Amino acid sequence: MTETSATARDAAPPRPLWQVLLIRPEMMTLILLLVGIFAGSQLSEFFLDTDYILKSFTLSAEFAMVALVLTLVIIAGEIDLSPAANMALSACLFAWVQAAGVPLPLAVLVGLGAGLAMGALNGALVIGLQIPSIIVTIGTLILYRGLAQIIAGDKSIRVPESFVGINDVMVAGIPLPVILFCLLALVLGLLLGTTIFGRQIYLVGTNEVAARHAGVRSARIRMILFLMMGLVSAVAGLMTASRLGSVRYDLGLGGELQMVLMAMLGGTYIFGGRGTILGTFLAAWLLVIVTTGMIVANVLPAWQLCVLGLLLIVSIIATNLIYSRTQR
Repeated sequence: MTETSATARDAAPPRPLWQVLLIRPEMMTLILLLVGIFAGSQLSEFFLDTDYILKSFTLSAEFAMVALVLTLVIIAGEIDLSPAANMALSACLFAWVQAAGVPLPLAVLVGLGAGLAMGALNGALVIGLQIPSIIVTIGTLILYRGLAQIIAGDKSIRVPESFVGINDVMVAGIPLPVILFCLLALVLGLLLGTTIFGRQIYLVGTNEVAARHAGVRSARIRMILFLMMGLVSAVAGLMTASRLGSVRYDLGLGGELQMVLMAMLGGTYIFGGRGTILGTFLAAWLLVIVTTGMIVANVLPAWQLCVLGLLLIVSIIATNLIYSRTQR
């Protein structure tokens, strides 16, 4: 008996197609989404109003956009817990320089540039100094939030009326933030699933040492992802400022939980190497459905946080179980 035939005999048989399609974290998220829609419809006859759901999504659209990029970061084996603080500092800088007399377009560039700089700082500390990203971004989370409070103080900074109301802008009856979220999901989904750069992100998250030996520039890829996080966080901060009409240092406070929850609930593997934009896309809608349903049911905010925390724990456990089955 040859070595080739023995290897072929010992190899595990391929999984049936139905298992490949059904035993996936994204399918779990889709099922939960359908269950959430059904449960919400039982709570109120107005729950299935499409306009109401879309309007509710605008309240989470900024976090959902950042969660899409966070998905790429986690797949690459890193984590960023500072984007909500980045949102606050970018928005505060924008509002502060605009109130000081800087023209609105230039003030927007200041806010976006600040976000990009914060992403660069995170990347430099993680990649240049080889400090774990969770440690770095916890530190920068506190730093960025503190700087935002120094700039804005305890008061709100009003933004120009011409800048207010992005959530009221409708395109074909759909709020603009929802469209921006969907477009970003489409672009990042194509980037991750159909390009060499996307394949390299998976390689870096699966085994960075092997990726480097294969010629993948892992440091450059991770820096690009941190820069993307910084820029999209700044965009999300400006969108939030436009929706609220003012800026405070606590803008986006606690948003880290929702961003991580969307990525984890969508099946992104916390240790890197696995995940999809589709999963995070579905998880963002699931989170809106669950939150809206709890509001309709008059669930207290404290209990809402408990439910979100429980969802995060369950999603991590379920994702680990699914991936452990597919690796057998």
